[in-house]
Amino acid sequence: MNAALATLLGNPAIWRGGDCAPEAATLPSGFAALDAALPGRGWPRGALTEVLLEREGIGELRVALPALARLQAQGQDVVWIAPPYRPYAPALAAAGLDLARFQVVRCRDVKDALWAYEQALRAPECGAAFAWLAVHDERVLRRLQVAAREGRTWGVLWRRPGQRAGASAAPLRLGLAPRCGRLAVHVLKRRGAELPQPIILDLAVRAAGEGPLPHPYPFSRMREKGNNQLPSLLRGEGSG
Repeated sequence: MNAALATLLGNPAIWRGGDCAPEAATLPSGFAALDAALPGRGWPRGALTEVLLEREGIGELRVALPALARLQAQGQDVVWIAPPYRPYAPALAAAGLDLARFQVVRCRDVKDALWAYEQALRAPECGAAFAWLAVHDERVLRRLQVAAREGRTWGVLWRRPGQRAGASAAPLRLGLAPRCGRLAVHVLKRRGAELPQPIILDLAVRAAGEGPLPHPYPFSRMREKGNNQLPSLLRGEGSG
């Protein structure tokens, strides 16, 4: 390869199919193995990430906590739209979140939730906007992706178990499943080469030098409706 071609290919705006595409801005996840598989070595800021859950209560929120705490330390807010369970403040605080910069939005219907989510994605003070919505309209998903890009916000659309997964405008799509006491992260879509094997995360171990992730207890392990165990950071309000 001659020097001119090497210089051209070294431009961060160019990526080859066997590599991950560069990202203009990313947020370290706090898990070295996960960062190594993500374009730009972190969660994409200014883009929508879609997360499909095999089942709930497997540690899905703990994957996001280090990055959320990092954003808040930078003076930005975190917004959750229509979470299926009630966030339990002591658990979130124990995991490092600043509750003064944490907002939960409840909506009457999906239309209101979509409007609120788009506004949060566009808001300059919002560093991360999470939503639990069963929307699959490609036009709506493209609009959310544009909103995340324009707001430079880390947007996550959480897909609950059983929700249909079709084509998506989100440039990053992950599938989460339990694996022998750990969490298997399947990279279903990314800007770059296919990753056939899942990343296995031990949620108690973070990136080198950052120390262990605080354990999210104490919090309720039970749904308020029914007796299903739900070991997550959301105290149950039923499956709604």
